[in-house]
Amino acid sequence: MPDFIANWSFPTQVRFGPRRISELPAACAEAGMAAPLLVTDPGLVDLPIVAEAMAALQAAGLQAALFSDLRPNPVAENVEAGVARYTEGAHDGVIAMGGGSAMDVAKCIAFMAGQTRPIWDFEDIGDWWTRADADVIAPIVAVPTTSGTGSEVGRAGVITNPETQTKKVIFHPRMLPAIVIADPELTVGLPPGLTAGTGMDAFAHCLEAYCAPGFHPMAEGIAVEGMRLVAENLPRAYADGTDIAARSGMMAAAAMGAVAFQKGLGGIHALSHPLGAVYDTPHGLTNAVVMPYMLMRNRDAIEAKITRLAAWLGLAEPGFDGFLRFVLDLRKRLGIPPTLAALGINGNDGFAALADKAIVDPTAGGNPIPLTRELALATLEDALAGRL
Repeated sequence: MPDFIANWSFPTQVRFGPRRISELPAACAEAGMAAPLLVTDPGLVDLPIVAEAMAALQAAGLQAALFSDLRPNPVAENVEAGVARYTEGAHDGVIAMGGGSAMDVAKCIAFMAGQTRPIWDFEDIGDWWTRADADVIAPIVAVPTTSGTGSEVGRAGVITNPETQTKKVIFHPRMLPAIVIADPELTVGLPPGLTAGTGMDAFAHCLEAYCAPGFHPMAEGIAVEGMRLVAENLPRAYADGTDIAARSGMMAAAAMGAVAFQKGLGGIHALSHPLGAVYDTPHGLTNAVVMPYMLMRNRDAIEAKITRLAAWLGLAEPGFDGFLRFVLDLRKRLGIPPTLAALGINGNDGFAALADKAIVDPTAGGNPIPLTRELALATLEDALAGRL
């Protein structure tokens, strides 16, 4: 087996490889924490990996505490509860341990703990991030336990506003974790369904970043290699969750997707965000369902790039059609539902409103063609009916 242990400094300190979780106490101390708040998913809080992490922190003399009161599509109330716990416990830093939801909430807790304005004042719009007091943002150590969002190397958190049923991206450069411990052994217990959904989220990040308009060859190069890693490793990780080589490849691909989408995302995410906010569907799974339908809508604008991508991936069938077939086959191998209807979504109760939300989503601007209300609505209807 190749050596999967490495230290990277892009875009932050990343300690990558099996058994690196043992370095968590030292990482917290290096980040300046004496009393960290460990934020994790409700599904993880009672599992051995969290208990072992807490025991290691306490054995090292760190006054650590737990917080796990958050939803799969987290809302502002989850952040507020976490900030209250952080303040009550006199904590001085945050450990973000879990999947994308825990990462988003943890980073927002670290960001909001010292702010005096409401969280929505820091949405990723223009220079709104400059409203924050950067000096009171707490340090973050990130420990991903899934391979999907790449939030461990991101500078934002996605939080749902339940009053408007919209997902908001809360951004500040100092929300980037100071240290990441990327230990693929922590993903070994991830069920096949979650492996598939989170893995397709990583693929969607890379794909949309690659297709987004604009000149950013560095991001495109990272995106292309990220997609190759997903194509090579996701079916293996899905079939055998103990395959550390495949788990390592997917953990790297997830981080690469989050780095690459600094170039932009697009219509897949613009549709997925309101669907998740309204129907509470898992984000990565929703991306996977919407993906081929948005690809078809964007075809004229991206066909040349997708043809190059298909060649790089070494697909048996070349060109755009070959890539589309690859995506459809991959979804089938991973047990991804083929339509929105299969997710239990009924298009008769609000697709027009979803389209209105999609076109103002911050990711919409990265679509290869303008994401109009008509285009968004037509794509939702295609995805409902399975019409390609």
